[in-house]
Amino acid sequence: MIKIIQDKVELLTKGKTEIIKLWLDDREVVSILDNHYINHGFFIKNYAVEILEYHIGVITGEKNIGDCPAITKLISYLKGKNIKSSELFFICNGFKKAVVNYFYQINVNDKEVFDSIEYIFDRNFAGVLQKYSQSIDDVEVKLDKSLSIVDKYIIMSSTDEKGIILYVSEAFCNISGYTKKELLGSPHNIVRHPDMKKSVFENMWKTIRSGQIWHGEIKNMKKNGEAYWVDATIEPRFDVNGRIVGYDAIRQDITSKKLVQEQQSVLIEQSKSAAMGEMISMIAHQWRQPLQAVSILVQKLSVTKMLEGEISDELLDRVVDDVSKQLDYMSKTIDDFRDFFRPDKAKEFIKVSSLIEKAKDFLQYMMKTDSITFKVEALSEDVQVAIHINEVIQVLINIIKNARDAMVINNTDNRRINVKYYTKEKNCIIEIEDNAGGIPENIKNKIFDPYFSTKTNKNGTGLGLYMCKTIIEQHSNGKIYVENTTGGAKFTIELPL
Repeated sequence: MIKIIQDKVELLTKGKTEIIKLWLDDREVVSILDNHYINHGFFIKNYAVEILEYHIGVITGEKNIGDCPAITKLISYLKGKNIKSSELFFICNGFKKAVVNYFYQINVNDKEVFDSIEYIFDRNFAGVLQKYSQSIDDVEVKLDKSLSIVDKYIIMSSTDEKGIILYVSEAFCNISGYTKKELLGSPHNIVRHPDMKKSVFENMWKTIRSGQIWHGEIKNMKKNGEAYWVDATIEPRFDVNGRIVGYDAIRQDITSKKLVQEQQSVLIEQSKSAAMGEMISMIAHQWRQPLQAVSILVQKLSVTKMLEGEISDELLDRVVDDVSKQLDYMSKTIDDFRDFFRPDKAKEFIKVSSLIEKAKDFLQYMMKTDSITFKVEALSEDVQVAIHINEVIQVLINIIKNARDAMVINNTDNRRINVKYYTKEKNCIIEIEDNAGGIPENIKNKIFDPYFSTKTNKNGTGLGLYMCKTIIEQHSNGKIYVENTTGGAKFTIELPL
């Protein structure tokens, strides 16, 4: 059959351009390409020319029917454009008609030639259709597998416009404890937890009823009464007229994340209590000296009266003046500590030198009592940082007081604490170095862990350095770390400028 048309190969080769033009002038072919936004020039360059040359190769015996890489590529491309098998037929049939019409134009009216064209086309199209059907089957199998995975692992649901459940995934059933039979046809609030505020759902319904997407965290309740948290995204579903007919929701289980947040809140509260205890202890330190001074001054009046029989106005005025100074100092101490515990979540600008000086003021009496030399050194210009001032002061106090405690415990000679600050790239660096003997290597990596303390028998809470780390890291890109130096330890704090 093919041999009959072999002597027409030269005519086909000369008429390539005309055949492709006739193919792309076919009304059905043009309609399909345009409906699927397929550029004609792109189609010709990437597929049409190669397909024509393939058919010429079949006629000359250089190619086998059904073995055309261009057709395989075309099938893959058309599949991506959602071309139907019927549309694929019109595209292939348009090619056959173009070849036939070309022969008519050049006055070749040989029935056997046309029969040969029909033979080649029918055999080739049968192979094309089989490949196309097979590729669709492969896609459907992969799609079914993907949908099965989604159903198993993604928490999804669909409701009507009133919130009645129309579909739930297997993952939704697994996390809620309900069966599909129990959920389908039920209102979606079947999993609502009583702890959730009504205002959250009022906002959600207002958003999605307006046609917008709502996103938020929701606490739900399982069938057995247990709570679980999800990060939910709810999107309206529209009909062809743009009317909302229902809602689709996809969720992520964030129960573990919320539990961690709750535990951290407990730690923060415990840390605040521990910090309060530390502050009260420091107030006691601050007050001990002025109270002793007041006691001595009062005793001086009593002794003078006993020895001299009277108290002069000059002595009385001097004692009253000195007592007033001590009481003023004690009053100022209370004000300082009250300000320290004032809720202060807004970041404020402060010079680094002022920040360190404030921490030093809190510990000044303790440093003097324990004979600790406290030195502050600026290695670059004094810059301003935007921070939660009181919280960072708490960090500095905690680190410095820990160094003091270690010196007292280790009975360190020539006690010293050196504080250096400087800028590096886009950070302010504060280094606090002591000579208290350093941190044992076996615990150095644990000191920032919650509840880890070396003061188990000395009222240590194990929360001080953990909270220091938490506070510093809450400042964008803030860091805190420690290293042992010769004879001591050095804590480094990095705060963004």
